[in-house]
Amino acid sequence: MTQPLRYRGRFAPTPSGPLHFGSLVAALGSYLDARAAGGDWLVRIEDIDPPRCPPGTDSTILHQLETFGLHWDETVRWQHDRHAAYQWALDTLADQGLAYPCSCSRKQWQAYPVYPGWCRTGLSDPAQPVAWRLRSDLGKRPIQWHDRLFGWQHLDPETLGDVILKRKDALWAYQLAVVVDDAEQGITDVVRGFDLLDNTPWQRQLQVALAFPEPRYLHLPLVVTSQGQKLSKQNLAPALADEPHAVRQQLFRALQALDQAPPDDLSQAPVTTQLDWAVTHWSVEQLSPSAQRELPQEP
Repeated sequence: MTQPLRYRGRFAPTPSGPLHFGSLVAALGSYLDARAAGGDWLVRIEDIDPPRCPPGTDSTILHQLETFGLHWDETVRWQHDRHAAYQWALDTLADQGLAYPCSCSRKQWQAYPVYPGWCRTGLSDPAQPVAWRLRSDLGKRPIQWHDRLFGWQHLDPETLGDVILKRKDALWAYQLAVVVDDAEQGITDVVRGFDLLDNTPWQRQLQVALAFPEPRYLHLPLVVTSQGQKLSKQNLAPALADEPHAVRQQLFRALQALDQAPPDDLSQAPVTTQLDWAVTHWSVEQLSPSAQRELPQEP
């Protein structure tokens, strides 16, 4: 009888700024899911876009995780030195006719909802620099997968367009890098925010084409302000506070945002006590299957 794979999860932030409360909820959800399953929890720094990643921000993020008691297994992986692995994947896709060079600019196709695939059969302008795109019109469609919170999902990747795999400036794109790294690190469970749910069809297409295993997916509701604005670095969400009392309260509120209903007296407990309670009581079934969650009030 085949034994189930040991659970391996990960948190993979982009070091474009320090973690904020929405980041904490995503990190905590992935951490608790791994620890409750008796599995491994890894950290990967997704720094494939250096212009967006100020020096030292990766160290800040790792310190923040440790401050909240979220300690990882194994060595942290950085994407900036993974060029050879990503190039192998791109070459494999190109050999299958699933990846192609594209010289078009965003301005040229701005009247279309998604890129219309003009370079699928040859470069529109061979004199221009090229990006590499994934053909979304080939392979089995629509793509379906099961989300542990939102159930069965069905999406045709062609409605999302031919996503970029490598940019014109020779930087690698998220979709390819995340699939290659998840496979190489043996990730069995991807726990992340709802805003990445519609990225899954491209990633499933890549996994099939590259003969990678399919991880299980759990997309967590996003934390939003009372005005419905997503907490994000782009929206200038404040960085997590690091004063001990504030850390305890933020961790408690993150448990509330994950619908885990922590007892009120836990809000003053040390992070180790809160995490011990949370691992023991972690329940995906308590999560409400909604796309977003309003920022909990301070206790």
